Amino acid sequence: MIPFNKASLVGQEIENVLEAFKGGHISGDGPFTKKCHAMLERIIGGKALLTTSCTHALEMTALLLDLQAGDEVIVPSFTFVSTVNAFVLRGARPVFIDVRADTLNMDERLLTGLINPRVKAIVPVHYAGVGCEMDEILRIAGEHGVPVIEDNAHGLFGRYKGRALGSFGTFSTLSFHETKNISCGEGGALVINEPKYVERAEILREKGTNRSAFFRGQIDKYGWVDIGSSFLPSEILAGFLCAQLGAYETVQSRRRQVWETYHQRLATWAERSEVRLPHVPAHCAQPHHMFYLVMRSLQQRTAFIAHMKARGIMAVFHYLPLHLSPMGKRFGGRPGDCPVTEDVSDRLVRLPLYVGLSESEQEVVLDAIHAFSG
Repeated sequence: MIPFNKASLVGQEIENVLEAFKGGHISGDGPFTKKCHAMLERIIGGKALLTTSCTHALEMTALLLDLQAGDEVIVPSFTFVSTVNAFVLRGARPVFIDVRADTLNMDERLLTGLINPRVKAIVPVHYAGVGCEMDEILRIAGEHGVPVIEDNAHGLFGRYKGRALGSFGTFSTLSFHETKNISCGEGGALVINEPKYVERAEILREKGTNRSAFFRGQIDKYGWVDIGSSFLPSEILAGFLCAQLGAYETVQSRRRQVWETYHQRLATWAERSEVRLPHVPAHCAQPHHMFYLVMRSLQQRTAFIAHMKARGIMAVFHYLPLHLSPMGKRFGGRPGDCPVTEDVSDRLVRLPLYVGLSESEQEVVLDAIHAFSG
């Protein structure tokens, strides 16, 4: 079976893990964590803090903005559930927005009609690492005084008009889950682009204590000063992640090669089969996180997935519309609220894309696709 995703060693991951053990510091915020912070800050800017997941990074943004019951947060329906759960946990109500038909990103043209005094955050998701229309999103958010939180789980190394994704919002969040370009199995990061939030973010991340300031020698003892939780990943994970970040050029080069091979070799087939390939606007530089097809219908997608599985290849669909989920309906979601999301989620399928996918394996995938006539 050629899987949809497979974890790969790309550098000094094992050596770093052993070094962390030998150094005697395997809890959070050790030397490897600091190296990861520095690398992420060079790539994106802002202040980076590793977290145990992108989910936890999003939960930290909700805490930092003091979201309360009755507040509203605008989020795309076409996203992972963590994007919504982080704010629902604080009592906020999600306001689901549809996506653009081309990039499958938040449709910024719908934003103004959804903003009211209860809206406390706008959360664009850079789908497949292709940047949302951040100029317009920031303009609208600025007019209404609403903070922007970039869910950048797919977008590390992506750029919008030459500027790094994750550098636009008040906050942005990253994922280092096994399926992402750079991974440590489970992990994430919060990037803070407004310095006024940095001190409190460190406190929230350290269980509501000012422990980080203590270790920097800024205070002579630390105590409980705010709410918080344990959002720090272990130094073992940070060591693994540090090696992956250090080898990012190798990772990105191979992923680009796989993505571009799919795009070039499937162009004629897609046109003949009335299948749509990913759209990347000229002003966006994508990180080659995902390659997907948008089939003609749900029936065609179902047949395609079965065809690929019969040939030993795992092709998978993606998000179900959150506004039509059992929880989404509790917040007022109804059929027809997000028509593009409802349509695309039935038709989209993702192809295998990972660093260890060999050229011969990709040929098997391409041959199988070209043999599909559904």
